[in-house]
Amino acid sequence: MARIADRQKAIELRKQGKTYGQIRQKLGIAKSTLSDWLSEYSLSENQLDLLKLNKKQSRQVAAEKNRATKRKKHDKRLDIAYQKEQKRWKSLTKREIELGGIFLYWGEGAKLMNGAVFLNNTDPQVLKFTLYWMTHALGVPKEKIKILLHLYRDMDIRKEMNFWSKQLNLPLSQFAKPYIKQSTRINIDHKGFGHGTCGLRICDVLLKEKIMMAIKAIADDYSSKIEAML
Repeated sequence: MARIADRQKAIELRKQGKTYGQIRQKLGIAKSTLSDWLSEYSLSENQLDLLKLNKKQSRQVAAEKNRATKRKKHDKRLDIAYQKEQKRWKSLTKREIELGGIFLYWGEGAKLMNGAVFLNNTDPQVLKFTLYWMTHALGVPKEKIKILLHLYRDMDIRKEMNFWSKQLNLPLSQFAKPYIKQSTRINIDHKGFGHGTCGLRICDVLLKEKIMMAIKAIADDYSSKIEAML
């Protein structure tokens, strides 16, 4: 598994104007991996001009220009799709938000029937939607929601707690004592682990039963529909 340190080195080299080939030669990282890590880091015109001065780099300059052209087309296509979908999904009804949250919980939430309503993730956007679902669709007061963090021992614990507090607009008084993993992030490839894992918890048995039965009802309904197709 590739390391976060390698990713950081690759990004730093890219910012210095190095081509994929140069970075691959220096770090021994596969081109496919670099394409994933460096997709947002195109070389500037000035950096390309510097490469042109070296005739040996002519092939790589062409490859970089081609990559930049493809990136622009890709970004434009995504922007058009985003504008279209933004208009389509801008104002969700309460029922739609509730349903979206149920499906999210189905995939990511804690399923133990007699346990708390609990969902954790590394993505702040996922947690923000979850929080909105809990408060606006399920009607849970914000002060009843507790936050649990799973962090690594090489992290600045206070800094990460403040990060999540700001992201979710929830006070530190609602944070439980973080669980600190004894391992470090050095061997973690997933870039989403930059701020650890954040979980939202509600201790409400009746609410948990409601969510789980909603999931079961939807699952049973569509299971019967699939069976009818056979």
